[in-house]
Amino acid sequence: MVGLWAPPYLSAPLRSSHCRGRAGSTLPAVGYEPATGVSDGDGDGDGDRARQRDDREDPSARRARTERAIPSDRKQAVMIGIVGGGIAGLAAAHRLQRRGYEVRVFEAAQAVGGLAATYETAGDRIEKFYHHLSASEGTIVSLIEELGLGEELAWPIGKNAYYMDGTVYPLDTPWEIATYPYLSFYDKFRLAMLTQEIDVRGGVPDFDTYDDLEAFEDVPIREFLYEHTTSGVYENFFEPLLRAKFGSRVEDVSAAWLLGRIKFRGERDLLRGEPLGYLRGGFGRLLDRLVEAVGEDVIETSTRVTDLDLSGGRVSSLTVEPTEPTGSEPDGETTAHEDGEAAARNEGTATRDGETTHDVEACVVAAMPNVLEALCGYECDIDFQGTVCSVLSVEASLTDTYWLNIGDDAPFGALIEHTNFVPPKYYGGEHLLYVPRYVQSPSEAVWGMTDVEVEELWLTGIEDLFPDFDQSSVNWIETARNPRTAPVYERGYLDMVIPYDLGSEVAEGLYYAGMASRAQYPERSLNGGVEAGYACADRIATSAPTRRTARTPRAGGDD
Repeated sequence: MVGLWAPPYLSAPLRSSHCRGRAGSTLPAVGYEPATGVSDGDGDGDGDRARQRDDREDPSARRARTERAIPSDRKQAVMIGIVGGGIAGLAAAHRLQRRGYEVRVFEAAQAVGGLAATYETAGDRIEKFYHHLSASEGTIVSLIEELGLGEELAWPIGKNAYYMDGTVYPLDTPWEIATYPYLSFYDKFRLAMLTQEIDVRGGVPDFDTYDDLEAFEDVPIREFLYEHTTSGVYENFFEPLLRAKFGSRVEDVSAAWLLGRIKFRGERDLLRGEPLGYLRGGFGRLLDRLVEAVGEDVIETSTRVTDLDLSGGRVSSLTVEPTEPTGSEPDGETTAHEDGEAAARNEGTATRDGETTHDVEACVVAAMPNVLEALCGYECDIDFQGTVCSVLSVEASLTDTYWLNIGDDAPFGALIEHTNFVPPKYYGGEHLLYVPRYVQSPSEAVWGMTDVEVEELWLTGIEDLFPDFDQSSVNWIETARNPRTAPVYERGYLDMVIPYDLGSEVAEGLYYAGMASRAQYPERSLNGGVEAGYACADRIATSAPTRRTARTPRAGGDD
């Protein structure tokens, strides 16, 4: 999930209508049009049904295409435990299996997915927290292709605008930016130079100043922007966005974060704006494919890891217990852990109070750092923001833009009209709007509100900005909350990042792939989750204790 209100038009240099994907490939800036054989494009739902037929393909056939065949000597295989069934944990499991390891994934929630979980609509599913890809995120693009969904990844233009003093100002093209009235010509020149990573201080362009992000780790973002742009750029452009994103913590934020965000964005179409990636049918399809590739039989949901045995300086086992249902599952549905047959398959050892212990050779904690601390005592000083995010189904669009940054006073920092990015016909004609707000502390009023109170706050705020908005046009609202959706990228952040391999800090065989990992810098993203999962898997594969007993994959797979 890209960060709120870090404007997508702060991007890599302007180019023609292509965007760079994974190394060695160029992705065309195509709109959200159906792939051949997927939909006839007439909006009658045939495309959805075709996608559903494709997703219902025999999982064993799909796994034969995407996963290595592994020899049948399972007794000699190394078992790796994975704490967390979000995209990082599933990516780690998938990569480990392809390298010949047995895995078991434990997810405390009732479903996998983490921040990529979805809602049902009248058509395709939609993520609870908005997602899209930038063209620089090549690792997840490669995974999507590996799992047979490459032709389903579209790159429509994500239109952007800024709401200031009651007016919506589009900011996608050079001429739209040129007419933006809140910046002088010189302000726009300095802003453009920064986004192109050109340092023009002193009058002589320097193209290398911003190459090393770590050189700016301890520079306050406000100080940096005043020095490297102008007071007008900071006060009339960046400050409203930064305060909406970081709130009371804005003075703590590092200039390295902003520079990293600029590098993170993909190339833009000079005439239209920035292509952004979205998986037809939603990123829930990627999760579905990962679950199929890994195997539902090795994933335990509603199961919390409560203890790691680190005696002797090495991970040797983990203990789990079933979590209480929260009401989202049908009454009477049992978890894999509660099911006796599933427990027998898992070959764990039953203990008191429903706990089960599993012998493992290594453990990947693909969860928040507080989970890691509870399991092994490793403390992480990174602070996190929470998010309250609602999805509204409305009768008509508010604007024609995808990402609307709000410069005026409002209870939210942006309005993200998903169906100005992906057409409404893919959601049964529904117009879908995200209304999000970052929360810096649980003491903030919005965090303590009920869903009904939050929704009333959003609707009133929208009405204040758009007086013609009719609250009766809202069909439904769903609200999600998470206390830790993104780090606060404060000065000295990299010194607080948790290493992938915790062998020297805690115990051999312990790895970390959660949001406090290096892969989630300078921006928290799905791609970062995949990269963190891969990084841990690769380190496990090259560690001597586990390498000795891992099964040898079939020739032709990845090394």
